[in-house]
Amino acid sequence: MAGSHLLDITPLRQSPAYARLWAGQAVAGIGGQMTIVAVGLHIYELTGETFAVALTGVIALVPTILAGLYGGALADAFDRRRVALVAAIVSWCGTGTIATLAWLGLETVSTLYILTALVASSATILSATQSSITPRLLPRELLPAAAALGGIATGISVTVGPAVAGVLVAAVGFPWTYSVDVVLFVAAFLGILFFPPLPPTEKTEHTRLRSIVDGLKFLRDAPNIRMNFLVDIVAMVFGQPRVLYPAAAALLLGGDAVTVGILTASFAVGALLGSLFSGRLGRVRFHGVAIGRAIRVYGLFIAAFGIVLAVISLGGFSVESGSTDTTTRTGLTVVAALMLVGAGASDEISAIFRSTMLQSAVPDHYRGRIQGLFIVVVTGGPRIGDLYVGILSLLGALWLPPAVGGFVIVGLVALLIARSKTFKDYDALHPTP
Repeated sequence: MAGSHLLDITPLRQSPAYARLWAGQAVAGIGGQMTIVAVGLHIYELTGETFAVALTGVIALVPTILAGLYGGALADAFDRRRVALVAAIVSWCGTGTIATLAWLGLETVSTLYILTALVASSATILSATQSSITPRLLPRELLPAAAALGGIATGISVTVGPAVAGVLVAAVGFPWTYSVDVVLFVAAFLGILFFPPLPPTEKTEHTRLRSIVDGLKFLRDAPNIRMNFLVDIVAMVFGQPRVLYPAAAALLLGGDAVTVGILTASFAVGALLGSLFSGRLGRVRFHGVAIGRAIRVYGLFIAAFGIVLAVISLGGFSVESGSTDTTTRTGLTVVAALMLVGAGASDEISAIFRSTMLQSAVPDHYRGRIQGLFIVVVTGGPRIGDLYVGILSLLGALWLPPAVGGFVIVGLVALLIARSKTFKDYDALHPTP
């Protein structure tokens, strides 16, 4: 409906190719999240060690970063339909091998590490390529709506996938769980197979390494894209309290794994709501200003989450203090979850504008490399954020990292944007990198 606050689904109606791509990503994403959760549970069952589970992401980190850089260069140098199809085949074969080994009882921790890294790397190439395809399928004015739809697909994946994985692993075991992902991934192929050819708009004679370097040099003359990345890094480094959830649930909130799940899901629910009520975001012209405001609101919600934890801890309501006031603690838990809902919603609004800027302001022949670099930033930023939280929490106060980090985000992002006139003046009707 014109002028509605609800999600604008015009991209799905206007471009059947984009509708197939979006549906394929949504369905395959559920399966991908199922396998991520199942692999973690599987490794824990084989080893009984949380550290071994944590190594899954660490081992996949470097290949994923390299895949983001190299895959973006491939997307700019070759037919994007072909690159996406090859990446999808590799990812599908990796998951299929995990399922096969599980059925045969031949799985080991080492094979799960290696195959998970392979799947993560190929999925990164696929994601970078698909993101660079979207602007070739839709007019510029529909890119904000497409970004919101992408948020819906991701939100569905990260909420439905882990829940289904938990149920299936408990009910029918790991082989069946992996096999369901293999079947669901067929949707990704259907989203790609019917594309028309998408050859590069400019031929390049560079080697892949030189092409990657050329993409990095592009950022030197792209102040708006640089600032786009920079404010996102600030938000990720100082506003990712996820590693605190288990300790906060056990020591402050008096909960268990269910409480951890509630806190985790709250952020995802907020992101879904941000996408669901994004209908009027397409009318916003000054995306730089909108990004700055959304990230500052995000920082305020993260700070508020930290303040709620501080009230529980310093007010004597925590489990550590021996408090038996479970009613007050439960109420404060609900407030903490609501703060994370707000953080997820504001983060998604920021992501919609940041994604739109990347897709509309970057020239097509650089788009794959910049999308790949964006994935590298999104992959590495939260890891640095985990380190920040870990170091600050050594001071003994679980509430300190989000409370301090939230206000750092507000102040630092305001300062950065105030010093960047081009970003403040960025006009979606006349996008410039």
